[in-house]
Amino acid sequence: MTFEELLDRLQEYDLMLDADPKFPSVTGFVVGDNVRGSWWNHPQSHEMYGLSCRLHDHRDVLSVKLISGKVTLVHRPLWPAVFTVATAREPWQLEGLSKEAKALLRKVEKETDVSSSGDAVRELEVRLLVYSESVHAERGFHTKQLQAWESWAQRVGLGSVKLSSSEAKAQLEAVVARLNKQFHAAGTLPWNKKRRSKFTTPAT
Repeated sequence: MTFEELLDRLQEYDLMLDADPKFPSVTGFVVGDNVRGSWWNHPQSHEMYGLSCRLHDHRDVLSVKLISGKVTLVHRPLWPAVFTVATAREPWQLEGLSKEAKALLRKVEKETDVSSSGDAVRELEVRLLVYSESVHAERGFHTKQLQAWESWAQRVGLGSVKLSSSEAKAQLEAVVARLNKQFHAAGTLPWNKKRRSKFTTPAT
């Protein structure tokens, strides 16, 4: 599969995962079948990784932990809905937030860019409280560059968004429901999941 064909799939379906047994994914489209186990062990792993990286870097693609706690590729038409939900500060985002995550969120809101890693970052990501990008630190390890969503919106030229939180969630729910039905998948959105009393790291 070429990059252009994969981009066409994302434009058609609006949402895509890097890897998933059923939900539309890079691995599924490249291989033409479900990839069982780690996709790094697959003969086409380098091709899948290369195409995934190109999608993540595309100007019309947003990467955010949206579907089933996994990094999700979101096509530009759905960006306003994601932005609206992410900045709503609803109970599902804030209730039970750890002390460390609260402190990190305050720091992100005060500064333009914040480099961090660990559980507090993952906690903010799955609640859509920050925009994050993976970067290579000077010593070779990965870290996350965090931004407030408002800073991200200004950077990408999102413009004025006139959606209510309920309208935005309904848009995203409709897309996920359509794809779940079409692909016999079970993708979930973070506000539809019950929060555990203790934060646990979701699958990636």
